[in-house]
Amino acid sequence: MEENRESAREPREPRGSGGAGGRGGAPRGRRERDEFKQDDGIKSKLVAVNRVSKTVKGGRNMRFSALVVAGDGVGSVGYGMGKAAEVPEAIRKAEQAARKAMEKIPLAEHTIPHGIIGLFGTSKVYLRPAPEGTGVIAGGSVRAVVELAGIKNITTKSYGSRNAVNTVKAAIDGLYNLRSPEKVAALRGKTVEEILG
Repeated sequence: MEENRESAREPREPRGSGGAGGRGGAPRGRRERDEFKQDDGIKSKLVAVNRVSKTVKGGRNMRFSALVVAGDGVGSVGYGMGKAAEVPEAIRKAEQAARKAMEKIPLAEHTIPHGIIGLFGTSKVYLRPAPEGTGVIAGGSVRAVVELAGIKNITTKSYGSRNAVNTVKAAIDGLYNLRSPEKVAALRGKTVEEILG
């Protein structure tokens, strides 16, 4: 019985350590490296795990909330969140949700077609195309999103809230609002050559 009790407590140990994640979170370095690969070519990355509680009549109900980003590396990306009493189950739920939420985004070679600002709550993420050889200039949670989308050259800057959940949602918002030259041409009733020429 004692062994079971100890194993149930095991995932909670990093939460109390304080670490680099602040407020009792898991250290930032470890949080970003958790990556899962599937046979179908879709990769997913664990961005954040938070301990959440609900106050009920009998006291506090402790659960875990996980944020996972999934992408195929060729222009499709999505995020998902999952909650459960145990960390592995929360991650599994979040990964499932992320895979279902994946959407195709337009890419211009290995970057994005134009600059855009993604918004969510008080988080603002500016995404700007970059020339070949620049690499991914992005921090933490935004890096996970752009890498899994298959973007090789991009410059990003986060403003406002740096909360991992909000910045991921803001980055995804920006990517989903990108428009390809063909889409812009269709909206204007012109050909791509007329717009570019």
